[in-house]
Amino acid sequence: MGRLERIWVKRFHRGPMDPAEAADLRRGAGIVGNANQGGWRQVTIIAAAEWDRVVEALGTAVDPGERRANLLVSGVALAHTRDRILQVGGCRLRVRGETRPCERMDEAEPGLRAALDAGWRGGVFAEVLDDGRIAVGDPVAWAEPVPE
Repeated sequence: MGRLERIWVKRFHRGPMDPAEAADLRRGAGIVGNANQGGWRQVTIIAAAEWDRVVEALGTAVDPGERRANLLVSGVALAHTRDRILQVGGCRLRVRGETRPCERMDEAEPGLRAALDAGWRGGVFAEVLDDGRIAVGDPVAWAEPVPE
């Protein structure tokens, strides 16, 4: 079983990633107050173990908030999980694909984009399947899909 380690909310496009202790999720929309709403890319998620590999490759400490993802999870592997359901606290998130790193990564730290590019290290994007509240410390685990 994994754990939700950190939460970030982006107030506006290209805006700062504000750390949060908790966040409300809305089915089919995403994180309440986050700039990205609707579509398949409602929530972005990175894995702590992969982030540690990125930092090691860079040879310098970089805060995971620089990745500009919404959630940092530990104890679960995200690579090759398209269409799987990730249970975060009381909410289900359907992984829709790999998040590819953009040029903004190198603005944060030179070489970050390349370090994120291999093996799904940039994380995944997901759609929210349930309304609910998530908080740092919530359990995270893979769930069986529930017919809709």
